[in-house]
Amino acid sequence: MARKSRLTRVAVKIGAAMGKADRRAHKVAKAGALAKKELEGLAKQVDALKRQLQKSTKRLKRALA
Repeated sequence: MARKSRLTRVAVKIGAAMGKADRRAHKVAKAGALAKKELEGLAKQVDALKRQLQKSTKRLKRALA
C-alpha cells in the first residue's frame, strides 16, 4: 500500500479545518436569525404595551377631570 504524500495529508487537514469553520458559521448564522425573530416579537409586545398604557392614561385623565 502506498503512503500518502505530505501534500495529501496537509490537504486533508486544511479541508477538515474548513469544514469545522463552515459548520460553526452556519450555527452562528442560525442563532442570529433566531435571535432576530425573538427581538421582533419582543418589539411588538412592547408596542402593544405602550398603546395600552396610552389608553389607560387617557381614561384616567378623563376620570379625574
